[in-house]
This record gives sequence, structure tokens and C-alpha cells, in this order.
Amino acid sequence: MLFLAVHAAAQSAAELRPIQDNSFLIEEAYNQEFGVVQHINTFTRLWNSKDWVYTFTQEWPLPFDPRHQLSYTLATVSAGAFLGSGPGWGDLALNYRYQLVGNGDTRFAFAPRLTWILPSGDSSLGRGYGGYALQSNLPLSVVMSRHFVTHWNLGGTVVPHGRDMVGNVARETGYNLGQSVVWLARPNFNFLIETQYCGAQSVTARNHTAWSNSLYVSPGIRWAHNLKNGLQIVPGVAVPLGVGPSAGDKGVFLYLSFEHPFRRLQKER
Repeated sequence: MLFLAVHAAAQSAAELRPIQDNSFLIEEAYNQEFGVVQHINTFTRLWNSKDWVYTFTQEWPLPFDPRHQLSYTLATVSAGAFLGSGPGWGDLALNYRYQLVGNGDTRFAFAPRLTWILPSGDSSLGRGYGGYALQSNLPLSVVMSRHFVTHWNLGGTVVPHGRDMVGNVARETGYNLGQSVVWLARPNFNFLIETQYCGAQSVTARNHTAWSNSLYVSPGIRWAHNLKNGLQIVPGVAVPLGVGPSAGDKGVFLYLSFEHPFRRLQKER
């Protein structure tokens, strides 16, 4: 009887489990829970540049301590400036994130991330940096009230030997700033508005680079389907709108996440 009661309670909790670690452009500061893996699919299409990117990310908490999380991101990229090139593999990202402060149950959470980017994309077709890169991001999540949560990002990227389309090499750097507000209209239905500002250098000649900036405001929605076996499916859609240096640009962002336990909970004897 005790096992049946616990099983029923777990099913009820799964049905009520709110959406939490499913931000779009802005990274939240919540690592995966112990024994839970997440598979994240995103698709971004910008109309003016005709660029599009599909990414797949898989996040795994380490079994000995879920404060440590490993993940990887695969990308398929199509650069609109390279007509006729078509899509191809982008750079591979290997990520480590540490839950330094808080977690999904606290008001404040902070989880710094460090990423090693491997040059698996073809830089001559606009699909990657053309060299190894190191990236960091500092996501902070703050619960403002029962219905509102905010996320804040500050990050940077360094590419010691970036390449342009003709093979010129130079050191590239970049930075990103971001902020989002999430309205928890219901536990399984949320509204988001995200703002992301990025600055990045691009190789223009040997040992020479030029800066470019982008700024997008992206309203969106997400909703969850919680299954009794513990699987949570979260689709979402957003509309990135360019402002300031990106004025007039617009696009679409699609999101689909699958999150489920990968460890069986064993009944104590």
C-alpha cells in the first residue's frame, strides 16, 4: 500500500510539474535534477539575412553530484550570405555548468557555464569560427513572485585563431548580454519576453577584425505536457524582432524539449 501511495503521489507531481528550465534565447540558472536528462531542439530562422540554425542539446547531471552538469550542442547551419551553399554541420559545443548558488526551488540561482567550441563547421561557408573557441556565460535566475521569474545573462567568447571565408586568420572576441521575464500564467503555460544584445568581431583580413552588433526583443510562449511516466514535453515558439542595430529584422524561433528520468527509483527493502 505504501508503494502504491508513493507511486500515485509521483504521478500527481508529474502532472503538476511546472515549466522551469526551458528558456529560449536566454539561459536560465537551473541545472538538471538528479537522475533527469533533457533533450533540447531549437530552430531559428531570420528573414532578412536568410540565415537559419537548428541545434540539438543534451544535458546530463553527474551522478555523484547534480551540481555538476555536462552537455553538448550539435548544430546544422545555413548562412544566407553564401547563396547555393546549403546547410551543413556547424561547430560542436562541449559544455560544463556548475550550480554555484541555489537551485530550482530557491529564489536566487546562479550557475556559471564554460564551453569549449570545436571547429567542426566550415568557416569558408559561414558555418563556424574556423578555429577552437572558449566561451563562458553567467546566468542568474531570480523568482520575483509566484507568477514572475527573471533570468539575466552575461557572457563572452574568445577565438584565438578565427578564420574568414578565404582563410585569413585573426583573434576574435565577442560578448553577450541578456534578460528575460517569464509570466507563469499557468504551471503548464507561460509567456516570455527576452532581450538579447551581442557584439562580435569577424575576421576581415589577416590579423584584422571588424565589430558588429545585434539586438533582439523576442516575445514567445511555451507549454508543457506532463506524462505519468515522468516524461515532460515542452514545445514553444517565439518571434525575435530586431531593434537598434538590428532594426527591421525579424524571424521565428521554435523550441521542443523532452525531459525524463534516466535512473530507476528503487523501492527500499
